Amino acid sequence: MQQSKQKKKKETSKFSKVLTKTDIRKRLSLPLKFFKPLPSLKGSHVRDFPAIDESGFVWTFQCSTRKKGHPKPVLSKDWLAFVRHKELKVGDRVKFFKEKDQSGTATPFFRVEAEKEIKIFGVIFGYSPILAPFP
Repeated sequence: MQQSKQKKKKETSKFSKVLTKTDIRKRLSLPLKFFKPLPSLKGSHVRDFPAIDESGFVWTFQCSTRKKGHPKPVLSKDWLAFVRHKELKVGDRVKFFKEKDQSGTATPFFRVEAEKEIKIFGVIFGYSPILAPFP
C-alpha cells in the first residue's frame, strides 16, 4: 500500500536564483548542475522548453549553450517578457522545478515561480510569491 502511494508522488528537481542586473536586462544564466534536468539539446546548442507559471500560463523559454569551451547555459527567448510581466527587479528570486510522475507514465514538465524580495530597514526578511494574471 505504501509503495503504490510513493509511485504516484511527483519527483522535483529545483533551481533557485536571486536575480542580477544581467538576469533582468539580458538573459538568465543557469548553473551547470541545473542544466542537466533541462530537455536534452540533442546535438544542438539551443533548445526551447515550456514552463508553467503559478497562474497556469505557459512560457516558452529558450536554453542555449556556447558551441565551444565552457557551456555556460542561459535562458533567452521569452525570458525578458517573463521579467517584464512579473515586474522583476534585481534581488528578486526565480525558481524552476522539473516534475514527473515516478511511474514514468506522464511527460515531465517544468514550473517557474517568481518571488519579490521583502526588505525591512534594508534587511532581507524573505520572499513573497508574485501572482500575476495571464499576460
